[in-house]
Amino acid sequence: MKILHLSTDTDMPPKRTKLPPEIVTERKVLMNALHPIVKMLGSIVGPHIEVVLHDLTKPESSVVALENGHVSNRSLGASILNGPKEDKGFAAAVDELSVRGEPVHSIIEGYSTVTSNNRPLKSATVIFRDATGEPFVALCLNADMSNFEMAHAWLGQFLQPLQKAMPAQSAQPEMDVLMQEIISDAVRRTGKPITLMNKREKTQAVQTMQQRGLFIVKGGVERAAAALGVSRYTIYNYLEALRQEEGGAA
Repeated sequence: MKILHLSTDTDMPPKRTKLPPEIVTERKVLMNALHPIVKMLGSIVGPHIEVVLHDLTKPESSVVALENGHVSNRSLGASILNGPKEDKGFAAAVDELSVRGEPVHSIIEGYSTVTSNNRPLKSATVIFRDATGEPFVALCLNADMSNFEMAHAWLGQFLQPLQKAMPAQSAQPEMDVLMQEIISDAVRRTGKPITLMNKREKTQAVQTMQQRGLFIVKGGVERAAAALGVSRYTIYNYLEALRQEEGGAA
């Protein structure tokens, strides 16, 4: 019986074939090499990614090295059966590699799983074979995607109002924007807030608005009057005074 297919008959434990000494040595060397890799990966990938090394010859206590075990709530010595739920990628790999094949390591990448409390994971697994083609160790990464999904949902909610507001902004008549810019620029050039501007300074502001064509546009006089806090007739008086000044200068 292959080591990756567990017997359900507790009275008949699976028999293990004695391995040749060179295969035992090969397996031990690779296993020893993978232990520090688990620790190294765990220190750099971040706390949301679990790194776990399984000894597939001991499925009842397969976890022999582990970093960030809080992701799946596992500890050293845990059974391979305590892994993420719905681990279809790993299950398929185990089923496929339960028979001897080429002595080539296999990668199962980018499959989805969930934790025991239904947090989503993204997983990847490398299954190592010895020289006889027998799978005996697996290195797995399980990334907790729940924080990313919450962040994605939050950003979606945060950006949604902006997306709705954009058509309203673009729908605002371009002429209104231009008229407001002309008025604001004219007031800014006086160097004073409107509440402190005297008649002469308001007349200068009206002159700037006139030079930029505000008063040839429908509603320009009314907008200027509202901005300067005067009546539309006062704007006409300012314009008349400016015409008289220009006539006198001519």
